[in-house]
Amino acid sequence: MSTLFEDSFKTTSVDSARYDRVSRITAQSLNHDDIHLSLDVNTELFPMSKGDVVTVALASQLTDKETTHSGWREPKVGEKSLADDYDYVMYGTVYKFEEGSGEKVAVYVSFGGLLLCLEGGYRHLSSLKQENVYLLMRA
Repeated sequence: MSTLFEDSFKTTSVDSARYDRVSRITAQSLNHDDIHLSLDVNTELFPMSKGDVVTVALASQLTDKETTHSGWREPKVGEKSLADDYDYVMYGTVYKFEEGSGEKVAVYVSFGGLLLCLEGGYRHLSSLKQENVYLLMRA
C-alpha cells in the first residue's frame, strides 16, 4: 500500500452555499504550520463542521497487489484494503502544480469535479506527482 501523504487537519471553514450536497472545506494541518488544504466534500456522505479534526491521506493504490491505475474495484473476499481504515474515499487525478514563494508548492487534484488544493512546503509534498491518486479521510 503506497501512502504518498498523510496528515491530521482541523477544519477552519465549511462553505455549503453553492451546492446542496457538496461543501468546500478549508483546513489547517495540526502537525505542520505551513500545510493548508481546500477540499470539496460530499457532506451527505461525510458530514463536516467547522472545528472537526480529520485525517487526510493520499495514496497511489489501496492494496499491495495493484500494479496499474484501473480505478476503484470491489475487493476480493479477505483482501485487505487501505480504504478499510477510512470513512470517505475518492479517486482522482493530480492535474496541476504551482510553485509559490520560497519552498512553497500547491498541488491540485480533481476527483470527478470535486477539487482538492493542498498547499505546503515542498519537502512535505515532494512524493506527489502527476498521477491518479486515492484520497482517504476519517474523523
